Amino acid sequence: MRPPTGEQFALTRTSGNRQSRAIITELAAGLRALSVDGIDLVETYPDASLPPWGSGIVLAPWPNRIRDGVWMLDGSAQQLDLTEVERGNAIHGLLRNTGYRVAERSADSVTLAATVFPQHGYKFQLETTVRYALTDDGITVTHGIHNVGTASAPVAVGAHPYLRLGDVPVDDLALTLPATTHIEVDDRLNPVAVTLVDGTAYDLRAGRRVGDLQLDDGFGGVGAGDTHRLTAPDGRFVELWRDAELAWVQVFTNRKFPRNGEIGLAIAIEPMTAPANAFNSGEGVRWLEPGQSWNLDWGIRYSG
Repeated sequence: MRPPTGEQFALTRTSGNRQSRAIITELAAGLRALSVDGIDLVETYPDASLPPWGSGIVLAPWPNRIRDGVWMLDGSAQQLDLTEVERGNAIHGLLRNTGYRVAERSADSVTLAATVFPQHGYKFQLETTVRYALTDDGITVTHGIHNVGTASAPVAVGAHPYLRLGDVPVDDLALTLPATTHIEVDDRLNPVAVTLVDGTAYDLRAGRRVGDLQLDDGFGGVGAGDTHRLTAPDGRFVELWRDAELAWVQVFTNRKFPRNGEIGLAIAIEPMTAPANAFNSGEGVRWLEPGQSWNLDWGIRYSG
């Protein structure tokens, strides 16, 4: 029986005595599994399941939420389909239910491609690619967006990995987040203000135990070269690095994540080029002219 996430692209890289592995899904070009020397670095899920809580999927041409699914273009309201119905938002772009096609493949890498066609609330046409390439200590992810339409198109990019560190309980990992600002939200999780984290519970620069956090929050002010890190009590860590343009991050401490037949805590660390509701605020949105392309990288690496 074919999995609901489509073809599974198994990647393997061996270098000396170190081996890294990953599984990428046809659906949403999702990062379904990643390990280094048998140590799992992301949450996974069964073959027969869809990605729980957006696990590992690509977020394009916008990440996070757009309030009411409405944004303005040249003075005209654009109505996107509402995909977070309970909160009245359009969430995580237009490719989360799209099957990608293979553009290039090797033993330790795969490039997947998908088209964003003109549709409700987004009249632009884009060709997108995602390249996953294993490294000795993790994986590098490269996003590409090319405007093949006739009008300037607004775009933003994100990803939705849930990080872990082998069998270490997620509760006991320490989250270090080098963000200087926190996004205040309303009851529908849409931004109302951006405030400094100094002196607040949202200052995670020195590290906080994940089990003590209750977050579905966006953060900004992440400097070039800064990484988001989960550290085990024994000092090992997994970290998410990113290009400077991925200056925003959403952190979700999800206590309803399915794992091995049980429900428990998982933590999503979502790199983003723009925060929630960006098509309205303009924050972090990039306008691609016809024929213009945009590429950016992020990745996950393990240190033990």
